[in-house]
Amino acid sequence: MKASEVKKGNVVENEGTVYQVRDIERSAPTARGGNVTFRFTLYSIPGNRKFDLSLRADDDLKEVELSRRQAKFSYMDGDAFVFMDDEDYTQYTLGPEVIGDNAGYIVEDLEGYYVQVIDDAPVGLQVPTSVVLTVTDTAPELKGASATKRTKPATLSTGIEVQVPEYITTGEKVTVNTVTGEFSGRAS
Repeated sequence: MKASEVKKGNVVENEGTVYQVRDIERSAPTARGGNVTFRFTLYSIPGNRKFDLSLRADDDLKEVELSRRQAKFSYMDGDAFVFMDDEDYTQYTLGPEVIGDNAGYIVEDLEGYYVQVIDDAPVGLQVPTSVVLTVTDTAPELKGASATKRTKPATLSTGIEVQVPEYITTGEKVTVNTVTGEFSGRAS
């Protein structure tokens, strides 16, 4: 496909590496007869390494067929996460290099995970935009804490740490935004 046809979210191959397109910047030339260029912000699959690529509108990029399979987290196999396909019960084993920073957002029995598959091989994991986790450790609420929005660090059930409001206590369930990695409310 031509560079000018690529859209955000497309999966492309460049020099043997597969990338997902996260952002596209189009720059029109000022001089007459100049070429329109496209600057792509790409992230490698797997590995999630950022890569910037600039191409002219007519340059070719190879699109890669990536299928997204809805799956649930099943169990740990060593340091790998095993997911089961919701439809055909295929098991996908995703190592830490595929999971990356998403490891802190993997919870059993939660809907909304998608395993990204290329040629039957799992290459990435898409997590829900928010997950509910239990606070396993945080400082006790300060007596006489003022109503100001002060925060404190809290360790959650998957081992990640987020800043939470002072009134949150150990054992409470909280919602975490997986895009920003931030506390987004008490879970009911």
